[in-house]
Amino acid sequence: MVDVARCAGVSLKTVSRVVNGEPGVREETTAAVQAAIDALAFRRNEAASNLRRGYSTSSLGLVLMDVANPFFSNLARAVEEVAFQHQFLVLSGSSDQDDERERKLALSLCSRRVDGLVIAPSGPDQSYLQPEIEAGTPVVFVDRPGSGVEADAVLVENARATQEAVAHLAAHGHRRIAFLGDHPALYTTMERRRGYGEGLRRLGLPQDPALVSMGTQNLESILAVLEKLRTAHPPATALIAGNNRVSLLVLRALAGKPWKPALVGFDDLELADLLQPALTVIEQDSAALGRQAAELLFSRLEGDDGPPRRIVLPTRLIPRGSGERSP
Repeated sequence: MVDVARCAGVSLKTVSRVVNGEPGVREETTAAVQAAIDALAFRRNEAASNLRRGYSTSSLGLVLMDVANPFFSNLARAVEEVAFQHQFLVLSGSSDQDDERERKLALSLCSRRVDGLVIAPSGPDQSYLQPEIEAGTPVVFVDRPGSGVEADAVLVENARATQEAVAHLAAHGHRRIAFLGDHPALYTTMERRRGYGEGLRRLGLPQDPALVSMGTQNLESILAVLEKLRTAHPPATALIAGNNRVSLLVLRALAGKPWKPALVGFDDLELADLLQPALTVIEQDSAALGRQAAELLFSRLEGDDGPPRRIVLPTRLIPRGSGERSP
């Protein structure tokens, strides 16, 4: 606001009156202030206003990639449970893995005076949140760390988990192990791909680029990828699916087909234990992620002003049958 006042050639009090819509400001002065606001891309920070007034809205903002995804819906429910214990409400939205939508959602929630923000970032840069953090709005990143800004983060051991999956499949005789990942720019995808490569390297298994498929997947693309893996010389005998959505696509693509590679999926699926064979998975506790993120956020709201924390939760490989098939 100081910059707006300087640009418009008016006092800070005048800018405040214009921003707050108070009467008694001349029309030409209002126009000059508004022009300065537009030129400087000024946006009123409701969080800072709340802090000065000494009150809370008892609400949290939650931005996830897709609240319809069971992984994120379980995470969201855990955040809601912690918030409910503190008599807070949660306002949430889906970014749909869209950078601009993520930014708009997060800033819109902040402008609605949420006391804190939990966000699973999809874009490559979250520096747009720096003014909110400086104004006193705590931010906790969940599932993926933020970039361009220092803030708390709650993650899982992505790389170690896929390294363990490679070792598990190798222990059952597999040497041609494929990895099917999501968008390669996502932190979780990169880390799981890194763990896959490290697992192969440690066991002296081939690092064949033809065994890796990265990108936003759909059933058509998965069918094409699986056909290439099946007809390769030598063919892949085992698959690691990089997330629950990819696991579902692989299961659909393999249904009724004679080719049955071993399969390990990252993240559990509802009814996965009822499949024939049941799906071997890397289980990550999405509820624990949400709970830890919310508890960390409330500790900040209650006065914890220590340096940003990074909490990494363990995963667990659950053998059920699909990952124990022999080549």
